[in-house]
Amino acid sequence: MDFAHDAKTQDLIERMEAFMDEVVYPAEPAAKEQIEAAQTNDTWSFPAVVDDLRTEARKRDLWNFALPGAPEEGGLTNLQYAPLAEITGRSIQIAPAALNCSAPDTGNMEVLHMFGTDEQKQQWLRPLLDAEIRSAFAMTEPDVASSDATNVELSIVRDGDEYVINGRKWWITGAMNPDCKVFIVMGKTDPSAARHRQQSMILVERDTPGLEILRGMQVFGYRDRDHGGHAEMRFTDVRVPAANLIAGEGEGFAIAQARLGPGRIHHCMRSIGLAERAIELMCQRASERVAFGKSLAEQGVVRDWIAESRLRVEQLRLLCMKAAWLMDTHGNKAAHTEIQMIKIATPKTVEWIIDKAIQTHGAGGLSQDFPLAEMFAGIRTLRFADGPDEVHKNALAKSELKKHLR
Repeated sequence: MDFAHDAKTQDLIERMEAFMDEVVYPAEPAAKEQIEAAQTNDTWSFPAVVDDLRTEARKRDLWNFALPGAPEEGGLTNLQYAPLAEITGRSIQIAPAALNCSAPDTGNMEVLHMFGTDEQKQQWLRPLLDAEIRSAFAMTEPDVASSDATNVELSIVRDGDEYVINGRKWWITGAMNPDCKVFIVMGKTDPSAARHRQQSMILVERDTPGLEILRGMQVFGYRDRDHGGHAEMRFTDVRVPAANLIAGEGEGFAIAQARLGPGRIHHCMRSIGLAERAIELMCQRASERVAFGKSLAEQGVVRDWIAESRLRVEQLRLLCMKAAWLMDTHGNKAAHTEIQMIKIATPKTVEWIIDKAIQTHGAGGLSQDFPLAEMFAGIRTLRFADGPDEVHKNALAKSELKKHLR
């Protein structure tokens, strides 16, 4: 059993760490100022500094790592990408975007790469790969339990050479960013078909008549900007060409499963980096503060938090790497159980670590003076994103029971 990275990955890790030290971390204060200014002006664009970071990332050939099926575009295997995604998670608001490896674009690129027509790839995949535009994935709805994707009610009805779309969506990540030019929309084309063959996916341009962005959604009072905000949307008699359908009618559920598997593990990879940043902040704070006659770093309870944090993050990393290895060697379907496990384990574990980092910082940990409160809010959303904990646990338990109940 070999735990070492291959030579290519090790080289990329070293180059990524240099990029973070020399370019990304120094840009964080400017990004924070730009984000706060955008909130004041009620705008949702990425911080302008991201454009500079992208220019430098391309110069250093640190670009488009997250498309494993397209090595010609820079895509890596899941096992190669995992440590790089982790590194970007340490500066989650700007680093993934700097490398053009941020959600939801990475998942949408994969959908177009795997299922798109040549015309769809030319029109939408190419600009996404070049970071000329952004995109969003519209599945979740306000009026149904969207943890069961077969519940979606948005209708997609064929009318001659067009499809007519009606319905509502919310928590559509990236939709508030004006650079988001296209939506991959999931809805029902045939409610009378078999349960998993009712859904389809279709491409909808942002400026299509009848498509409305109703409002931006806040997360614990924060406007989630590392992805381009979350939106509530309404589709009223939205007409798009029939050629905008992805794959075919009834293929939507299968496409969703193909998309969400890699998306789940990518979230976990980045979150491990977020946990590492929280541990670093916790250790720094513990070394600087004195309480009851000795530094926090000498207090038994704080040492327990630090030790537990290191144990837990190492366990997460090993499971994440195993899932990535299985995806590469046996396919995403064979890695289904491991993807479920890492998706269940990561949010609550990283949430626990960030909570202890906040506690170590005292009241300051709740404030805007440190990134921890916003990190906590962000990681809490991951217990819903790409399926809530309970759905994954239910499926995992069913799989385990099958091994023992004959």
